[in-house]
Formats: sequence, C-alpha cells, structure tokens
Amino acid sequence: MAASKLSKNSIALTGMAIVGLYLLTILVSTVWLPFDPVAMDTEHLLEAPSLATGHIFGTDEFGRDILSRIMKGCSVSIIISLCATALGAVVGTLMGIWAGYLGGRWDNLIMRIADILFSFPSLLLAIFVMAILGERTFNVVFAIGIVYIPQFARISRGAILTLKGNEFVRAAASNGASRSYILFRHLLPNILVPLIVQVSLSLSVAILLESSLSFLGLGVQPPAPSWGNMLSTARKVMMIAPWTAIWPGLAIVLLVLGFNLLGDGLRDMLDPRLRNLR
Repeated sequence: MAASKLSKNSIALTGMAIVGLYLLTILVSTVWLPFDPVAMDTEHLLEAPSLATGHIFGTDEFGRDILSRIMKGCSVSIIISLCATALGAVVGTLMGIWAGYLGGRWDNLIMRIADILFSFPSLLLAIFVMAILGERTFNVVFAIGIVYIPQFARISRGAILTLKGNEFVRAAASNGASRSYILFRHLLPNILVPLIVQVSLSLSVAILLESSLSFLGLGVQPPAPSWGNMLSTARKVMMIAPWTAIWPGLAIVLLVLGFNLLGDGLRDMLDPRLRNLR
C-alpha cells in the first residue's frame, strides 16, 4: 500500500533519488576517493576542471582535489545533520508529549522554555551555543539540535492535545495504565506522521546551518573538508577560480532540494487532508 502510494508521488520519488545519490556518494567515499582530500599539490594550484589531469572539478588554492573534498564533505554534512535532527526530535518530542499530556504548570514551564528558544533566529542561536561550547564537531551537533527542540516540542504537544481526550486514552487510564504506558504505547504511535514529515524537512535546514557554521569558522575545522569551509576559503579566489565556489555551492543546493522534495512528498502522502484535496 505504501509502496503503491510512493510510486505515484513524483515529488517524493525525486527527493528520494537525490538523497539516495548522496548516500551512495558516502558509501563510495568510504572505500574510494579520486585523490586524498587533504593532500596539497603545489603543481596544480587552482587548476580548472579537466579530464586530462583527473581533477574533473578542478583544484583549490592549495592544489587539493575539489571532487574528493566534496565527496568527503558529504558524509560530514549528512552525518552531522542526521545526528542533530535526531537529537532535537527526541528531546523536543519528549518535552512536547509530556507537556501536552500533563498540562498545568508542567505545560507552562516546558512551553515557556520552548518559547525562549524560539525567540532566537536559528543561526544566531546556533552561533551562541557554539561560542559557549567551543569549536568541536560534537558541539555543532548539539548546537543544531537545540535549534530544533522547540519545533518538535510544539508539534508533538499540539498533536497530544488533540488526542488525549479520545475514548481509547480514557479506556487505557480506567484500566490502570500508567501515564508512561499511555504516552508511549497509545499516543506516541498516533503522532508519528507529522513528526516524520518534520524530520525530513528539518534535515534540509540542518544542512544549511552546518554549512553556515563551517563558513563562519565555527563548525568543522580545516583541513577537514566541509562544504561550508570550502565556500569560505573560495571567497578569496572565486573571481579567478569560480569552480572553487560553484561545486560546493551546488552540492548544498541539490541536497537541500532533495530533502525538501522528500518532505513535501511525504506530507502529501501521509496527511489525509491533503490527499482529499487532490
């Protein structure tokens, strides 16, 4: 049933194809790369894309192969984004379901915390966290994860509020089921659809946040390849070697597009209200 719906959704299929291409790139990069992504070659500085030399995406100002760095940076960006989104989704969902189910002062406390986090622009909040914790890869995951906590908290809280008054919840409570059992056995499975859609959409923003932090020098530190720090170093030479900025920029744009298309497609498939409009 799900496969049949997916096969008819061109938006979701296109997004899956793009994301799948990047996942394949990660798998390939673990066993093979055209060149060492951090090795400098003074004989091929700022070399234009060429099949003859094997640098089909060209080289940067240190003679490093851009294709190899993009392939290696792909795994860095996606892994950081996946971990950060997972962190924000888990913590935010737990906060939201407890706030929605318990209500009262707990609801007020948890949602006021979420409101405080929401009051900061996403990038500014991530920069603030990085400035406190320092420039480490794990801290990038933590900073982006904090950005997502209030989003998932609000979504899960709203879904719980619409479900907790239903008869199946009252029946479980009358049979002596604990709050935790009701939440995780009865309520949480019924709110997974909006959470899954939000995860797929959040991954695209996480890619942008990770790239932005690296661009500003707060994310993955050179010489380790990251699309953000590749764009940062390309600023100095992009007028004479535009390929140094074009390729990592296209890598970011295409992956963000893939996650957005996948999220839109999943929303169209899983939301019955949208299905009825088609």
